[in-house]
Amino acid sequence: MKLRIATRSSNLARVQTRWVGQQLQKQFPELTIEEVHVIPKGDRIQDRPLAQVGGKGLFVSEVEAVVVRGEADLAVHSLKDVPGDVPLAEGMGILSVPVREDPRDVLVTVDGTDLASLPRGARVGTTSCRRIVQLQRRRPDLAFVPMRGNIDTRLRKLREGRCDAIVLAAAGLSRLGLLDQVPHEVLSPDLCLPAVGQGALAIEGSLSNEALQEQVRAIEDSIARIEITAERAMLQKLQGNCYSPIAGHATIADARIMLEGLVASYDGDQLLTAASDTYMEPGSPDAIERAQALGEEVAKRLLERGARDLIRQAELAAVQSQLTTN
Repeated sequence: MKLRIATRSSNLARVQTRWVGQQLQKQFPELTIEEVHVIPKGDRIQDRPLAQVGGKGLFVSEVEAVVVRGEADLAVHSLKDVPGDVPLAEGMGILSVPVREDPRDVLVTVDGTDLASLPRGARVGTTSCRRIVQLQRRRPDLAFVPMRGNIDTRLRKLREGRCDAIVLAAAGLSRLGLLDQVPHEVLSPDLCLPAVGQGALAIEGSLSNEALQEQVRAIEDSIARIEITAERAMLQKLQGNCYSPIAGHATIADARIMLEGLVASYDGDQLLTAASDTYMEPGSPDAIERAQALGEEVAKRLLERGARDLIRQAELAAVQSQLTTN
């Protein structure tokens, strides 16, 4: 039996998809996996921030379309790239969330210098507003420079001296087998709260194909599903988008789930945080409902503190930036 899996053509995306295929083959040895590679607009345009060319949804919609057209059976996405403000295509859903990698960010330098020890005025490569607004509160003297491209490209730019440090997701480096090969500092969530869904994968497919759903559920991780449910419930209630510096990080320990959320202004001058927790027993019948309610509760607290205004201001700032660029 052949299973066709659509994915971005980047090296990391292919590695992630190959891993998913291997996990499925462990459960179903009769499966053969065929990768269907897609080069989305977000990968073709590298000279502008994602927010100026359509947001992270560009990494998802064109891959998703391949499944909708029947040219693939599943799509594998980095879950942090799946927008919270735009629904999946009609009849499609996230059928499975496998075990999650480390969701934290890392600061990578050529010699292992940590954030506190970077020289004054050091250039840090990242295009993530979320990362910038948090790191500049700890180190307002740093200069942040745009940095797009795949992980190999960013590491090469660092080695060439185009910047003094770069910020990457620990999960991507780990999946590529690079985390132990590059000098880095893991940034704790209290210093840089991760993106919603960071470190997790989303396996998307048709909600009407029960046989396919049963197959991919075999590699579902209940803890990862609960965590991303809480984080995405917060994002969706906030109506957050790629223009807004938004972060969310859920953890489960001692039968409780904790969710921390953050919304910042586009320039980082204002930063709102909220957190809450609730009893949670992974595997219990109401686990997903509790995670959903927790996400909505944290979002409600952020909205009461003015998050909606910050999100709208970020949208307007992004639109103005696009007009200026064009």
